[in-house]
Amino acid sequence: MKILIIDDEELLVKGIAYNLENEGYQVVTGTNGQEAIHLAQDPDVRLIVLDVMMPVMDGLEACRRIRQFSDVPIIMLTAKTEDMDKLLGFDCGADDYLTKPFNILELKARIRAILKRSGKQEIDTKIVRGSITLDSQSRSTLKNGVPVELTAKEFDLVELLIRNPNRVYSRENLLDIIWGDDYRSDIRTVDVHIRRIREKLERDPANPAHILTKWGVGYYFKV
Repeated sequence: MKILIIDDEELLVKGIAYNLENEGYQVVTGTNGQEAIHLAQDPDVRLIVLDVMMPVMDGLEACRRIRQFSDVPIIMLTAKTEDMDKLLGFDCGADDYLTKPFNILELKARIRAILKRSGKQEIDTKIVRGSITLDSQSRSTLKNGVPVELTAKEFDLVELLIRNPNRVYSRENLLDIIWGDDYRSDIRTVDVHIRRIREKLERDPANPAHILTKWGVGYYFKV
């Protein structure tokens, strides 16, 4: 499943690519509209994440030209919030629109939803790990078949960890991924959320079986 990421912000592109590759996608990147047009001609491309403001050729013009030969889904990224900019994006043929800064989990959710709607990917949104069942579409959680109420941030944390088993995330990583530019706290925020999640999902929160601590490093989900 190949996805194009076209943006002239190098760190942003690296972050998106890193997260999508961890989901099993193949990622190809570019930095301007002309590269987008060239790379979009690859028949294996299934979705394009395209920034609006770029050098050489902006994303709106690139989107127009891509639509002349391809119906691949396109998600536009922009720092602008004006409704007119969004309307221009849709007029150019974009399928979705995301305003910077954004939560990477929201971008991944939109990618999964668009690919599913377009029939380009069969996705099982339900994940079962031991006694825990997570449904990313309904954002519901079960423990031994019994519904468990998680807050939005708790669900995002569990989803990230459960989709990337045995991968250790530092507190700083989790703050950046889950809270992004919205958080106004320190790394203890992560500790508090992990403690509450364990209380809700672990049989013995004091001796967790799934959401574990790698001392001195961070947290991970054990399969």
